[in-house]
Amino acid sequence: MGAGDQQTEPAGSALFTWEEVQKHCSRNDQWLVINRKVYCVTEWAKRHPGGFRVIRHYAGEDATVAVIQDFRALHAYAEQKGLFRAHSLFFLAHLAHILLMELLAWLLIRLGGTGWIPTALCSILMATAQIQAGWLQHDFGHLSVFKKSSWNHLTQQFLIGHLKGGSANWWNHRHFQHHAKPNVFSKDPDVNMLKIFVVGATQPVEYGTKKIKLLPYNHQHHYFFLVGPPLLIPIYFQLQIMRVMISRCDWVDMVWCFSYYLRYFSCYVPLYGLLGSVALIMFVRFLESHWFVWVTQMNHLPMDIDHEKHQDWLSLQLQATCNIETSPFNDWFSGHLNFQIEHHLFPTMPRHNYHRVAPLVRALCEKHKISYQVKTMGEGLVDVFSSLKTSGSLWLDAYLHK
Repeated sequence: MGAGDQQTEPAGSALFTWEEVQKHCSRNDQWLVINRKVYCVTEWAKRHPGGFRVIRHYAGEDATVAVIQDFRALHAYAEQKGLFRAHSLFFLAHLAHILLMELLAWLLIRLGGTGWIPTALCSILMATAQIQAGWLQHDFGHLSVFKKSSWNHLTQQFLIGHLKGGSANWWNHRHFQHHAKPNVFSKDPDVNMLKIFVVGATQPVEYGTKKIKLLPYNHQHHYFFLVGPPLLIPIYFQLQIMRVMISRCDWVDMVWCFSYYLRYFSCYVPLYGLLGSVALIMFVRFLESHWFVWVTQMNHLPMDIDHEKHQDWLSLQLQATCNIETSPFNDWFSGHLNFQIEHHLFPTMPRHNYHRVAPLVRALCEKHKISYQVKTMGEGLVDVFSSLKTSGSLWLDAYLHK
């Protein structure tokens, strides 16, 4: 949680019951338990670098990070072996290959014309550069590549703003909540399906029992292909990013975002015209969205999704995540997020070290008989579809018979 005079032990009695602690879970009254000590973090939460919502999700709970002694030892061993040290050349090489793809995409149109074949190849290169830039900014959002955090945040703003047209603060706000409470309704924004889908085993039954039928959820595994991958980035995320930046007066992120569109239209309007350039960027977003949705959802959507159960941190992370088997292609394609278990257990570890800690994590899980799921890429993609189908069937059964 960090030190500072903003966190204090509650005044009064030195001992508190869990019932008393759990009452302090509102926005203006927040207590946490860390290593069996009770802290009042109401004021400190407003200054928490991950955002006040991350702390609020644990208000009235035990927020101790390590709950198994072996995990503490593993974390210490990883630190001792330098697995939390980032290699700047690794990230510079990734940035170079992103910029190279951007340049090749533009040269392809500039020298090869605007026919459908050059345009298709250009779109694929641009979408690949976009998604790889997304993985890279994800790295800088989690860890410190540079010694000064200000440089680290500036690099993240450049990557998501100038190379993608997004907002670093918007991403941090969403993503830190996801890591704090993965797959927990009302606390993880990534499982907020806007009532378009029902997910997990609990929500479908609740919707069915209440006779909620905003969409035919028993067919959601079919309309997912029309709504989810095609529209998440080009429509939903883009509108949400703009709304958040404007409503929060996030002028720095807006400048970075504007610089992306200024660069893009300056390069492509002379080649495609205004309408053609808009059509091109929408198609690129369409391709990027498919890539992003499938890669991110195969690690989480088929896993346990439920309301708050007040589990310990370690159990929650392992139940909400699974891995996709490693290979040079899978590692590059997913930005090493195929090591999703390791990423959630060690979010500040640079991804080039996930493969080194993964066997140790797996051994720890086997020792304590904790599930450690590893799938092939094909299995992971199919499980996204099958999990939606299963949830839809649960909804239909509850809707018709309860």
